[in-house]
Amino acid sequence: MRRLVQLALDLWDRSEPEAAKAEPEKPAPAPAPAALPPVAPAPLQPVKPMPPSAPRAVHPLGSPPSLSTEESQAQPLSGSLLPQSFEHPAANRTVLLAGTHVAYQLQRAKRRSIGFLVGEDGLVVRAPRWVTQSGIDEALLEKSDWIVRKLGEMQRRHAHSLSATIRWEDGASLPFLGQPLQLVIDSEQRVARAGAVWRVEQELPGSPSRLYLALPRHATREQIRDVVQAWFMRSARQHFLARLAHFAPLLRVQYTSLRLSSAETRWGSAKSDGSIRLNWRLMHYTPAIIDYVVAHELAHLRVMDHSPRFWDTVAEVVPDHRALRQQLKEMPAPPWEQAL
Repeated sequence: MRRLVQLALDLWDRSEPEAAKAEPEKPAPAPAPAALPPVAPAPLQPVKPMPPSAPRAVHPLGSPPSLSTEESQAQPLSGSLLPQSFEHPAANRTVLLAGTHVAYQLQRAKRRSIGFLVGEDGLVVRAPRWVTQSGIDEALLEKSDWIVRKLGEMQRRHAHSLSATIRWEDGASLPFLGQPLQLVIDSEQRVARAGAVWRVEQELPGSPSRLYLALPRHATREQIRDVVQAWFMRSARQHFLARLAHFAPLLRVQYTSLRLSSAETRWGSAKSDGSIRLNWRLMHYTPAIIDYVVAHELAHLRVMDHSPRFWDTVAEVVPDHRALRQQLKEMPAPPWEQAL
């Protein structure tokens, strides 16, 4: 009996370029990498497309907590130390996948197939009531490499999100066009006389540019955030319009309007009427990554899907789009709503 396993999609794509569909090489288990934003768990999708990302609770070395494993025929944990482990806070099952301890939450549901959801908390497995535990274990082992890889990716994204938390205060920094931008409260308005002024002052090699804010010295975090966001959005519109004007003729398309988006999990969209939406948070990234997203949306005005012909269209103007797309996945923007 065939068991379908649902996997979740990444970001925009409902289908991947051919190269992306190839099964990646089996990675060796490695210790949790260094901090590299939270991403909301993606919805479950049918088996064939590629899925999203994985968790946060990582227990590097040591024995895992004891969990209920009734009926479980997955590999039991030995007393030996494991290089890495992942534990869902509501875990009720445990399994050893690719040498990695995974404590997951099993949910029985009225559904036709087994679904895997890798989110910020960890792995959730949703299975029909008629599927036996051994059947679930078999499906887990079949997808073990993907599960462990996605759990690691989500853990890195969560760690990066924590390290990139914005502090809304004088002297704090946040990324702008891929480089650090320092916030300076200009209470006497020596530089910023209306809102905010961006200045690049290379006092030392590698020193950050500065954003001067026309605010009182004791401005609240909310006041600082609002002024910075307004400036980011103005800068985003100017930058996006310039890049749309650059790429549209090269792709032989015409767009009709540009709107800024604040979506949490979507960087852009395009409609057949020529309207384009781009997320202003893209201004955290390097100009090359922004160019990829702009070209991606403009390419949809020629091909409204993610077929090989679409990716060939993107490659006409951004040949290294795959590498840039991967960078965008691996380095989420700082979470403004969770900033301090």
